Amino acid sequence: MSGQHLAMQVPDKRAGSDMNVDGQTAIVTGGASGLGEATARALAQAGARVGILDLNEELAGRVAAQVDGVAMVCDVADSASHEAAVAAVRERLGPARILVACAGIAPGARLTGRDGKASPLERLTRAIRVNLVGTINSCRLAAADMAVLEPMDDNERGCIITTASVAAFEGQIGQIDYAASKGGVAAMTLPLARELAAGGIRVNCIAPGLMDTPMMDGLSGPERQFLVDTSIHPRRLGNADEYAALAVHVTRNAFMNGSVIRLDGAIRMAP
Repeated sequence: MSGQHLAMQVPDKRAGSDMNVDGQTAIVTGGASGLGEATARALAQAGARVGILDLNEELAGRVAAQVDGVAMVCDVADSASHEAAVAAVRERLGPARILVACAGIAPGARLTGRDGKASPLERLTRAIRVNLVGTINSCRLAAADMAVLEPMDDNERGCIITTASVAAFEGQIGQIDYAASKGGVAAMTLPLARELAAGGIRVNCIAPGLMDTPMMDGLSGPERQFLVDTSIHPRRLGNADEYAALAVHVTRNAFMNGSVIRLDGAIRMAP
């Protein structure tokens, strides 16, 4: 009996297939530099046809030429601009089954200035417009295209990856706009995954820590060293290729859905 009982407990080892990236169309926003550029290159290396959307036409074109993709100028927070860019990628490469939304800015802002006066509202909401509203804009357009694609294994039609930040959870002084924008991106991950599940579309979010990207270029040597010293392990900044490798894995892993994944070397930001 015990042998029969054990045999009955053996799980069914049949598993769904991971998404085959090779030959799929992918859109990467903010793909001209930093995390987006590294991700565009990694997806292209995996065999994807990559559409690179960015405000910087020159840099986007350079990356696109190197990965045999296409580049489109795009303001992610502007509906008309984003719709036109996605339509152009669709026409050139076909509708995208993969979206990695990396476009974002990291301005600093306090409620009041050193003079005690209230900061302009436009300054306090700029990051929210680009990082949060822009990401929502990217997701809505990608989801609409994915929804009409033929399903793959596991009834999967597409994969969306958004980019938050550890500032979503431990925002620092002077980061209220940035922290709010990235907190919103993280918070919408599960609701989006639930909403889009019926259409076979997965949604995940990567929350990077301190990454060595062009956003860090404005820091002085001592400022960079201070940030490195606050890291746990490894004692360094992250690099864009590490983000890109995770993005490709999340794209391929068909069981990964509705998750916010910290990529931060165990750092917890101080005030």
